[in-house]
Amino acid sequence: MQPFAIKQAEFLTSVGAGMPYPPPARSEIAIVGKSNVGKSSLINHLCNNKKLARTSQHPGKTRLINYFLLNREFYLVDLPGYGFAKASKQEKAGWGALMEQYLSSGRVRHLFLLIDIRHAPTAEDRQMFAYALYYGLPFTLIATKADKIAKSKRKQAAAAAAKQLGAPPAAIPYSAESGDGRAAVLERIGQILTEA
Repeated sequence: MQPFAIKQAEFLTSVGAGMPYPPPARSEIAIVGKSNVGKSSLINHLCNNKKLARTSQHPGKTRLINYFLLNREFYLVDLPGYGFAKASKQEKAGWGALMEQYLSSGRVRHLFLLIDIRHAPTAEDRQMFAYALYYGLPFTLIATKADKIAKSKRKQAAAAAAKQLGAPPAAIPYSAESGDGRAAVLERIGQILTEA
């Protein structure tokens, strides 16, 4: 069987509070994680397009739900990062409501929950994991910024971060810099689409 590949990717639309979602596709995979954990970098790296999702040195850049159409058959959905300190309470509440409405919409087939491989999961990471369990969303943990630690320690560090989160100790170490983990994430997407 051919390994799964992303052959085509395009930005489709952004959705804010009260706006309609795009028409359903074969599958919808949502990417969640704290601000600056590397969601946009992961999307760009997976799709081999550095300009597809806007990356920023400033956390909190993604404030809407961004839809990307891949292979003209399924959506990769970038959600606003959480835990961003500089946003007002009102803004944070708005993002929280937007994300909760989306996660409870019944559209999400699978959740990619991104955690930073170098740090213990935050209270917000734990809350997001609790959301996934509450809404019964299948999930895959991806431990980003894997290039920041020694290659020999990556699997162990990713498993430790997952365990600290309260999840089964399995996470894919990922680096948009070195390419580490890309094949594993693409394989996971292929499995999700097959199951769909």
